Amino acid sequence: MRQELLSLPKGLAEEVSRNLVMVARLIDEDPEQAYAYSRIALRLASRVAAVREAAGFAAYATQKYSEALAEFRAAKRMTGSVELWPVMADCERGLGRPERALAMAGEPEVQKLDKAGQVEMRLVAAGARRDMGELDAAIVTLQSPELASSAVQPWTARLRYAYADALLAAGREDEAREWFAKTLEADKDGATNASDRLAEIDGVEFVDAAAADADLDDDADLADEEDDDQDPAEVAAAERAADQAEYYDEDDEEYEPADDADVDLTDELVVVEDEERGKA
Repeated sequence: MRQELLSLPKGLAEEVSRNLVMVARLIDEDPEQAYAYSRIALRLASRVAAVREAAGFAAYATQKYSEALAEFRAAKRMTGSVELWPVMADCERGLGRPERALAMAGEPEVQKLDKAGQVEMRLVAAGARRDMGELDAAIVTLQSPELASSAVQPWTARLRYAYADALLAAGREDEAREWFAKTLEADKDGATNASDRLAEIDGVEFVDAAAADADLDDDADLADEEDDDQDPAEVAAAERAADQAEYYDEDDEEYEPADDADVDLTDELVVVEDEERGKA
């Protein structure tokens, strides 16, 4: 790409380069923003193959498949490279034309791809078979030396995942579980959700710890609100009853719980005073 940008005036090359850097930085986390930067670069340097390719990937990330396909075709014409062939075929799938994707999988360009490109083309072809409702054919398409190999390559996790997913869609759950487990072994970066798929098959449900803590906090707040709504007199009476229950032992023979309704403390004071006068 750097060599291609050198064909532009220095100031323009720097401006285009800045926009392409933003495309690469944002395409995964904010594809719409990446697409916006790609359009700026495309307006500045539409005759640079790297710009057309970046614009194609940005459009592809935002599911603008017709636009992406046009940009990929332009980049291919400029460079003569076939490395974009698999993603071009996947754009055909995105446009609802899986039969065209399958036709591309049989073209001579596929033989010119490196091993990674050929695996990618196999994934696209299997996806096209599934689009057409041909699950068994999709499974057969994915069966390959690369799938059977125990060596872990950059494409291994995705290939195993696609195979497991196709098996599950065909109702072959036990085999699917085995291949999701193999996917997990190869997926060191967590690029797939194989662990979640395994959990689904095994009937395991994960609890969101943060959500659970939030629910506990909400319950505590609700309890506090209920306490605030209580009548102060009722709270005081409950506290006196608790103190009395703690202080007295009901098994004590001398213990006789007082009945607040029958006791008049002023009468008791008068009786005590009368007795003391008599003694005097």
